[in-house]
Amino acid sequence: MESTFDLVQMQTAAGRASQFLRSLANPDRLLLLCHLSQGEASVGELKQASGISQPSLSQQLGILRRDQLVKPRRDGKQVFYSIADPAVHIMLMQLYKMFCLEPEKIHDSN
Repeated sequence: MESTFDLVQMQTAAGRASQFLRSLANPDRLLLLCHLSQGEASVGELKQASGISQPSLSQQLGILRRDQLVKPRRDGKQVFYSIADPAVHIMLMQLYKMFCLEPEKIHDSN
């Protein structure tokens, strides 16, 4: 019976991981998360930093909120976003190492 339990756990974990990766698999969402990895930002700041049009920005932030990767904070009429899931920071660090560092620096950071 233990192997069945392990299989169920693995299937559940695979489903969660798949949903997490689907959330990251959009260039606009990934760009927004990269910006938010530096700290909280208002919708206006995110729009300016990312160059994403307002309708698309709202849609992508909605998806990130739905998937609980970001959390909003309202201050008057402004809405600020921050990363809600620590796993996002870990994944972004790995993606940064894989895709943003120069090849010789990748080996030095391991």
